[in-house]
Amino acid sequence: MKRIILAAALALAAALPAHADGIVTYKSIAPDVAFDLARATINQCRKDGYQVAVVVVDRFGIPLAVLRDQFAGVMALQVARDKAKTANAFATSTGDLGKRIQAGELSQDYQNLPNVVTLAGGIVIEAGGAKLGAVGVSGGPGGDKDEACAKAGLASVQDKLDF
Repeated sequence: MKRIILAAALALAAALPAHADGIVTYKSIAPDVAFDLARATINQCRKDGYQVAVVVVDRFGIPLAVLRDQFAGVMALQVARDKAKTANAFATSTGDLGKRIQAGELSQDYQNLPNVVTLAGGIVIEAGGAKLGAVGVSGGPGGDKDEACAKAGLASVQDKLDF
């Protein structure tokens, strides 16, 4: 009798949807992949001849991986964090956000928000149509260099993110 009840319960569970009312599921970057991304990003910047700070945040803007090269500037870590959080919050690269503000497509007021950075170097991490988080880089000789390192780092882990 117990086996029949157990089999019926399992059959019923299999027939129910994968989620229950009131439960939300989401995808986010795993901490190990975030660290791999940060490491690959900092290594790319080293190859290019400069030392930076890298911050990878999850989809909620919470840091998962933080790396600062030994000679990265004093403010590099804070700016990298703010670039990552800005890219994540606005779901666009910080460079594109800055360009849109300068072009008048978005309000100049965005630049005055606390911890919002509109310099290039922050990019969104996406896979399978879902935003997983963001990476921010600071310390290179220009935001375009920071962004290039971030993109190279992201490319190095993209196969771990695709699903």
